[in-house]
Amino acid sequence: MDNVEAKTLLRSQLETYRRRKYAELAALMGDPQVAQLKGPSGVEYTIEIDTHWDNRTGGNVRVIGSIDDGGWRAFIPLCDSFIMSPDGTFIGE
Repeated sequence: MDNVEAKTLLRSQLETYRRRKYAELAALMGDPQVAQLKGPSGVEYTIEIDTHWDNRTGGNVRVIGSIDDGGWRAFIPLCDSFIMSPDGTFIGE
């Protein structure tokens, strides 16, 4: 797996979630979003986006994205995340 390519694809996918409203992200709890994407190299990647309450129900939402190419990386995927507060601001940035 090309880590640079994979990270670029994952960041691009996470960016679409960063543009969503807090209520939209909260509504995704318990419903992982999975997509298959082909990178410029032709490698097929699986990206999974999960949302979780960061500390308590109704509080901050943590959005975690992971990517792998179906090989051994499926056991240890590359990950990235962000946290959004109920007022729509990002935590820790």
